Amino acid sequence: MRGMGKSKSLGRTVLVGLCGAALAGAALVPPAAALADGGEAGGPAPKRALSWQLKKSGSDARFRGLAAVSPGTAWVAGTKGTVLRTSDGGETWRDVSPSGASALEFRDVEAFDGRRAVVLAIGEGEASRVLRTEDGGATWTESFRNTDAKAFYDCMTFFDRRHGLAMSDPVDGKYRILSTADGGRSWKVLPNTGMPAAQEGESGFAASGQCLVSSGPRDVWLATGGASRARVLHSGDRGLTWRATDAPIPAGDPARGVFGLAFRDRTHGIAVGGDYRADQPSPKAAAVTGNGGRTWHPSDRPPPAYRSGVVWFPHSRSAALAVGPTGTDVTKDGGRTWRTVDTGSYDTVDCAGSRGCWAAGEKGRIARLERR
Repeated sequence: MRGMGKSKSLGRTVLVGLCGAALAGAALVPPAAALADGGEAGGPAPKRALSWQLKKSGSDARFRGLAAVSPGTAWVAGTKGTVLRTSDGGETWRDVSPSGASALEFRDVEAFDGRRAVVLAIGEGEASRVLRTEDGGATWTESFRNTDAKAFYDCMTFFDRRHGLAMSDPVDGKYRILSTADGGRSWKVLPNTGMPAAQEGESGFAASGQCLVSSGPRDVWLATGGASRARVLHSGDRGLTWRATDAPIPAGDPARGVFGLAFRDRTHGIAVGGDYRADQPSPKAAAVTGNGGRTWHPSDRPPPAYRSGVVWFPHSRSAALAVGPTGTDVTKDGGRTWRTVDTGSYDTVDCAGSRGCWAAGEKGRIARLERR
């Protein structure tokens, strides 16, 4: 979204919570995880709760791009062309930023493992680019550079190691979709004949790398805001044809809409968002769907404020995390009700299939979900 380029920051500009120390407050306890350690002989083992543990990134960049590979391996991407990678659970971070990229604004990173990753830079015209590495960030290759002054790319997603999409704000009245079939080495613009018309003022939010998400081999969803109605668009054929559905999340202003999506399968999804301005309330910041996005219903008890990122706990059918500048919320019932469990500032969140969950945000903040 053009209003969210590198000159504009989403949400609060100061940290909320305990920056620079281990996070206090209520613990994050996913019901799908058995977290019992130790205990008295003959009695039930006490549960060791999960909580965010801040890691020293050595950077002051704002990280809105995050890819969790495993409990030990993760990538982050952010301002000033910064890309970091860890392979030891966040104890150390290696700066693997592309050479000469300090003017770029990275907002999304998709990683296949500890060596192969794709990053998306946002911005008008040639500021929107895609770069790829196959050697852990030692070298990068630019695989796409936007040459249309009307395009502004926000997010990308991959169905598998080969097939992926990236999305731009509307060009000539419709969202533009890029497609790759070789793991991000090359890209092509898809025809827009199957894309519904955009609303006046509508666009995507490059807030967390989650305005375009996929589940399974062909299903993909696109989150929108900035117009009279917030919407979620769904495609079941890898971006060739789309169907738009209204989402019950605040809209009617360039700062409001759906900011992040998460689907645990092709039918069950969660949308989060609201109004990213710190002085504006977001009373309806989450919604859920059980039919692949054909209809959305507001959460009965949503997060108390704007949230930009959301992710399902691995191997859970009901537990998920949402993050934003004012805190982290947990749901245990598929997104219907939420409870705030931490007040630290994060922009994005991601979990690997092996239960490794990470969060990242402003001023170099990176955290991993760990037992306490």
